[in-house]
Amino acid sequence: MDPEKKRIYIADDDGSIRQVIKTFLINDGYETEDFPTGDALYERFEETPCDLVILDVMMPGSDGFAILTKLRAVSTVPVIMLTARDSENDLAMGLGLGSDDYITKPFSAMALLMRVRAIFRRIEFENAKFRPVQNETRFGRLALDESSRAILLDKEPMPLTPTEYGVLRDLMLHPGEAVSREELLNRIWGFESVVETRATDDTVRRLRQKLEGSGVRIAAVWGYGFRLEEEK
Repeated sequence: MDPEKKRIYIADDDGSIRQVIKTFLINDGYETEDFPTGDALYERFEETPCDLVILDVMMPGSDGFAILTKLRAVSTVPVIMLTARDSENDLAMGLGLGSDDYITKPFSAMALLMRVRAIFRRIEFENAKFRPVQNETRFGRLALDESSRAILLDKEPMPLTPTEYGVLRDLMLHPGEAVSREELLNRIWGFESVVETRATDDTVRRLRQKLEGSGVRIAAVWGYGFRLEEEK
């Protein structure tokens, strides 16, 4: 595979869906590998990690949630979940387990491609909406190192997914300021809706767990959004 191209793994038990997704991704310049089960994808990922995973929820063997849990135990690779059930519980579970995005079947391949592009734009900071910063920004015991795309806690990199990094980075760039859910959705995910507000809340919940004992907390601003504060 071309090392310059982003590599994407796809797991879905429907071969026709895999083929459509592959066609759109390949035509957009990505390298792809597809698998009929999440277990096969995870086995391949252990051998050779990829740059992004597209993961169906309902598959033979381990379901998508189980595979997502295994991936998150070893990697912060971006994950987009595919679900055939228009269920808020499924959406909340996927986001709560650490997925970066989701799309509900039936979906257009172009819509999925746009989500993929948005994630890679976010990772590579091609989105110019962020405030320009110096190489390192500090907040309490946290340090944002733009050059390595890392947030350090006491000089040790925090294990953050791209979405978690984006949210915490955004809050660090607005110290003490209230940032709305809508702003975060637009800047980090590139979309907004009533249901998708869960994406922000679940990401913040995971960040709060990772910030425990750091002296820094994410405070809720009722009816609006969030603010980064130092604990007293």
